[in-house]
Amino acid sequence: MAGDRINLTNQFLIAMPGMADDTFAGSVVYLCEHNEQGALGLVINKPTDITLEQLFEKIEVPLDVPALAVQPVFFGGPVQTERGFVLHESLTEADGASPHPHPRPYNSTLSVPGGLVMTTSKDVLEALARGEGPARVLVTLGYSGWGAGQLEEEIGRNGWLTVDAAPEVIFDTPVDRRYDRALGLLGIDPRMLSAEAGHA
Repeated sequence: MAGDRINLTNQFLIAMPGMADDTFAGSVVYLCEHNEQGALGLVINKPTDITLEQLFEKIEVPLDVPALAVQPVFFGGPVQTERGFVLHESLTEADGASPHPHPRPYNSTLSVPGGLVMTTSKDVLEALARGEGPARVLVTLGYSGWGAGQLEEEIGRNGWLTVDAAPEVIFDTPVDRRYDRALGLLGIDPRMLSAEAGHA
């Protein structure tokens, strides 16, 4: 049984139309981890009305980067909504730069195999505030979590579509187009999906 387990790490979960759970309706989730214990991901297309400037004020870190100040903080999911999660590119690969002397310079970092990096320690925010952090980031409050087998069950009930994640959907695509772009990775036109089957 263990051998045929699906591993959706570094994939997008795309909520199907008709998703009953309002929390996830219309969501695209980047999966940071998926194993026997369950799954952990961050919603990438639900901005909150909090800006990074406000978040940095709250944690008492002066933010000197005007371009970052106006960026929204995203709703990452319903778990631990008081905690910040920073999704960013690996520091060794960003912009083709020479490898960072410390590929894991932050205290609490999860490197997604073949994908992005999620950091939960305050030091990444301090680096961003100084203009020294990762070039491309998505900051969320909270994360999305599933217990063992729970996500597989939701997928089995057609709650989610899955596709290999593409960083450009997270970092280069306007928020209101991320859902459609993620579907596009599957070759699906969003207009082809209907919450009510049989209505062409």
